[in-house]
Amino acid sequence: MANLKELRSRITTVGSTMQITSAMKMVSAAKLKRAQDAITELRPYAQKLEEILVNVSATLDSSEGAFSRQTEKVQKVLLVVISSNRGLCGAFNANIVKRVMAYQKQSTATVDTFFMGKKGGEILLKRGSNEPIGERNNIYDDLSYANTTTVAEMLMEKFLAGDYDRIELVYNRFVNAATQQVQCEQFLPIREVKGEGQSSGDYIYEPGKEEILEDLIPKSLKTQLFKSLLDSQASEHGARMTAMHKATDNAQDLKRALSLEYNKARQAAITNEILEIVGGANALADS
Repeated sequence: MANLKELRSRITTVGSTMQITSAMKMVSAAKLKRAQDAITELRPYAQKLEEILVNVSATLDSSEGAFSRQTEKVQKVLLVVISSNRGLCGAFNANIVKRVMAYQKQSTATVDTFFMGKKGGEILLKRGSNEPIGERNNIYDDLSYANTTTVAEMLMEKFLAGDYDRIELVYNRFVNAATQQVQCEQFLPIREVKGEGQSSGDYIYEPGKEEILEDLIPKSLKTQLFKSLLDSQASEHGARMTAMHKATDNAQDLKRALSLEYNKARQAAITNEILEIVGGANALADS
């Protein structure tokens, strides 16, 4: 009977776990819809803004500029590690950590990190990564373009000051609820585009090309960072929804197996009791 009691307890525990994972799946599905709408609406704007930037910069006599400064040998790199503040989302954070550690191992330059999302940072620190130069884990509490601009401006300032030769964003790009792609995207300097985005004709620029670029480049960089955060947020909800769906299915399978084992044990116990009763009755009849 002790075995039956243990099985009943396990069945109850698995059932409670299944209810929790099922509820988390539904919550993530609701959040995913909002996050997916946000990134879907922003992507065309971000792509068009980048296209305009390429077209305008292509018409300049020189592509030299503060934000397009190239160095022959990259000596210092800053990785902006975008992960999540919460777990239970499958390999979402682990994939980011793997990409960052692979970059650090392969790079000949000094690689610093800046964390946006505490889970990725916690794993990296446990695996021996250096302390980050800073973090903005609370940005997910109110993720908005306005809050993102302060981080983008800080990154631009560090690049302009010559603290880093290159700044890259490491994040999960949202494809669909079940698929996320880890991206290592160059943030600064501005990537050179050759043979693409050339203007198809002569345009009149007011107030002027240089003035337009002076305003357009920072805006484009801020939008790029905001898009990366929205991509990561949608990917997180999709990964968590998928993970909780699998966890619910596994819990259901485990509960079914435990119930079968419980019924077999209960049937065996009842059969033994019947045999004992019959054996006792036969013994009394023989006496």
